[in-house]
Amino acid sequence: MSTKPINNAAFNKKSAFSWCLYDWANTAFGTVIITFIYGVYFTKELVGDDTTGNALWSYAIAASGLGIAFFAPFLGAVADNAGSRKRWIFFFSMVCIIATSMLWFSENPDGSKNIIFVLIMVGIANLGLELGQVFYNAMLPSVAPPQMKGRLSGWAWGMGYIGGLMSLVACLFGFVGLGEIKPLFNLPTDNNEHIRIIGPFIGLWFFVFMVPLFLFTKEKPSQSENLTRAFRDGFKQLIESFHNVRKFKSLFMFLIASALYRDGLITLFAIGGVYAAGQFGMSFNEILLFAIALNVTAGLGAFGFAYLDDAIGSKRTIIYSLIGLIGIGVIILLISDKYIFLGLSLFLGIFMGPVQAASRTMVTRLSPPHILTQAYGFYAFTGKSISFLGPLCFGLATTYFGTQQAGMASIILFWIAGLLLLYNVKEKDIS
Repeated sequence: MSTKPINNAAFNKKSAFSWCLYDWANTAFGTVIITFIYGVYFTKELVGDDTTGNALWSYAIAASGLGIAFFAPFLGAVADNAGSRKRWIFFFSMVCIIATSMLWFSENPDGSKNIIFVLIMVGIANLGLELGQVFYNAMLPSVAPPQMKGRLSGWAWGMGYIGGLMSLVACLFGFVGLGEIKPLFNLPTDNNEHIRIIGPFIGLWFFVFMVPLFLFTKEKPSQSENLTRAFRDGFKQLIESFHNVRKFKSLFMFLIASALYRDGLITLFAIGGVYAAGQFGMSFNEILLFAIALNVTAGLGAFGFAYLDDAIGSKRTIIYSLIGLIGIGVIILLISDKYIFLGLSLFLGIFMGPVQAASRTMVTRLSPPHILTQAYGFYAFTGKSISFLGPLCFGLATTYFGTQQAGMASIILFWIAGLLLLYNVKEKDIS
């Protein structure tokens, strides 16, 4: 596949940039709330026990994952019949924003903790985030011409990593502090106000940076404004698709393959910090700085490989990236020096973004236009339906062999399984 000249008449730069900016907006939730600052605060301060806190946090994310797996295909089918994906994005984004902002109320003035309330809000916020992403992803063909879909998806994913990085930096230096560095805003710490403010701040961040999508990003005209009919037709279409999805053999095979290698990535994101701390004795501050650097390399990888996606195709881009992940992952298993681990891990990050960005483009290339949003619903469904397997295998391998390296090896096996299945997918741009 060769890179074609860009049809300027079909490519609106302001519309495309505004679409990419949504990735910048929503990645802050995953980076700051789920993975790093707020998640650590929940386990260490609200619960006070790492094991119990991590278990409760995982249950909340798992519960939202079940909701995503249940609702995503149906809502995708409805949107394919109703059109106007932006209104769905706005609704689910606001669900995430409001629930995230409510995390301010994690503690009461008397010092009591609202643990169950926090878990409910995090679950609702994650549900809103992921369901909104289904409709956002499906806008890609209406924003980019065919010869630019890979680049735009990669640019958006890269902006997401950089947005997550910048929101993390803003929280660390604005409210929390880092090591001996004091925060810019010296909020009270009696009831962890300096941490609790992060919920409303990330909600505001998400809202501000998503606004350009609704103002400037173009989308195809709505097919129907009758939501009742759209729900009815969407339900019928979903039932048919469950029965007929195997007719789209490459799409069906890709959904299975991507679910496996994405599960490996999800597990890596979930336990990467734990592995670094346990295997190499890294401190909390070291892990935070490592996370910042990893976001930089992952973002650079997503930007750089975006051109490769359009030049050689999404499938080959994913294959090359998975080979890079597997090769570096194997080497990481064999080393014991912390600084070599850090260097290799940053190099590993270069291949993370391209796998995710090219996978988003691949769904567009393999899906008939009339079921595109539904295809992204199935993409979310397949990913969430087995998302428990990666962490489970990591835990079982670690327990059985008595070493985290065995658990890390299980992640590599998921990447290998996905790579092998991917070879049977025939890439063809039919949108």
